[in-house]
Amino acid sequence: MQNPRGLRAAAVTTTALLVSALLAGCGGDAPAPADSGAGVRGGGSVDLPAQKLDWKDCPAPSEAEGGGGAPSPLPGGARWQCATLQAPLDWARPTGDTIGIALIRAKAAGPGKRIGSLIFNFGGPGGSGVTSLPAFAQDYAALRTRFDLVSFDPRGVGRSTGVKCESDAQLDRFFQQDATPDDAAERAAFLRNTEQFNAACEKNSARILPHVRTTDAARDMDLMRQVLGDDKLYYFGISYGTELGGVYAHLFPRHVGRAVLDGVIDPTQNPEQTGLGQAKGFQLALDNFARDCTSKPAECPIGATAQDVKDRIAKLLKDLDSKPIPGLPPRELTQTAATNGIAQSLYSKEFWPYLTEGLEQAYDGDGRILMLLSDAMNGRNEDGHYSNLIPANVAINCADEKPRYTTADVERRLPAFRAASPLFGDFLAWGMLSCADWPVPGAADHPDVSAPGSAPILVVGNTGDPATPYEGAKKMVNALGKGVGVELTYKGQGHGAYDSKNKCVQSTVNAYLLNGTVPERGKVCT
Repeated sequence: MQNPRGLRAAAVTTTALLVSALLAGCGGDAPAPADSGAGVRGGGSVDLPAQKLDWKDCPAPSEAEGGGGAPSPLPGGARWQCATLQAPLDWARPTGDTIGIALIRAKAAGPGKRIGSLIFNFGGPGGSGVTSLPAFAQDYAALRTRFDLVSFDPRGVGRSTGVKCESDAQLDRFFQQDATPDDAAERAAFLRNTEQFNAACEKNSARILPHVRTTDAARDMDLMRQVLGDDKLYYFGISYGTELGGVYAHLFPRHVGRAVLDGVIDPTQNPEQTGLGQAKGFQLALDNFARDCTSKPAECPIGATAQDVKDRIAKLLKDLDSKPIPGLPPRELTQTAATNGIAQSLYSKEFWPYLTEGLEQAYDGDGRILMLLSDAMNGRNEDGHYSNLIPANVAINCADEKPRYTTADVERRLPAFRAASPLFGDFLAWGMLSCADWPVPGAADHPDVSAPGSAPILVVGNTGDPATPYEGAKKMVNALGKGVGVELTYKGQGHGAYDSKNKCVQSTVNAYLLNGTVPERGKVCT
């Protein structure tokens, strides 16, 4: 199964859904509007930069976006507005067919003179910006004083002609499979199911698959900038959004106004190196979680020492490999689902109490909390519907990444992955097979983000980040080029830094975006 793909998705896009599921239970998915405006249509000689957006009240999110209700009004009563941007299906044929890119915005509220639009990408790849921005808007209220806050479903995601692969029932079975095969038969089954998933993507989404590369999304953003009326791009990218921001800066360095890259992907690494770095990052986060639990005055209910916590987790996973426990009926908590749920909880220190409770519950034979965590990583609602987070994640990664790995490649690298993380190593190593038999060739070994001539870009790294290890921030700064990247370090936990609510990080980022104040290079926030 493909849960390692889930580890590469931006869990930040599922945070609001996850918390509501854990505390109260999720509502049902709303059906997509009859006409979302985001299909493929003839472009002809339309002047796309001159198009006028038809902003209206936002509908309920589509099933592919995750479902739920329409976004609630903003503080003060302002309503979210949605529109559809027409962009070329194939940027090599800009006057050919077009694709609709779903947008959402909250207009600037003041006080202060409006600067323009601040475009967000919350990561993934595969996360819906149309659903994520309203979920996290309160975290960016200070930025809304002078910016319209804008986000979008990148092409292939959500309402923007979302990639579709397997049905909900097929995905339930897919995510129950063994992602850490132990023998030849299990390895063959894992590869076969991966290839079947990828074949379903080709069958159901063949037309869009060649056109979902990050370079395509970056070109969409430059068109977006023009249609929104901005001379320069103002941008906030998180997780995969940092790669998208770096690629944009490479393609359009003179169009960069102010850009923040937070939770930074290392742009110099190939997929194998990225997976190995994540193994180290998640292991570090697990170590920090175990130490935190056992350091509190009250007894840690899941272990006497940090090593005991990790040993008990390892035993749980080993036992689940042969004997799953009840999860969310009729599904059981398997080894893979438990590993995925543990990983999801390590994205944010705020989730650590859920992990503690979930482990305590699992030791008593109840896998519900860990399965809820795993479902959030995979984009599954409680009613059994999946967003297209994972299909889009696979499609974009496989279109971007040139390497195609084999089972022999994985077996050769397993010792290194296990050394990096006894718990997550196998899981992430087998994820290298994600693009097996993918119908579209990958573009490159790694993205090009060199951006000579760009305005300064603020690059924010978190020393305890499990998904995008801290070292990636320095690599991004160097790759952007001399005088472009400015690094800000946060000594904290979780994926990303701004959403940690650390006052030093937020005031530094706000001063840069709102006033153009570039911090001193190498600034550290604790």
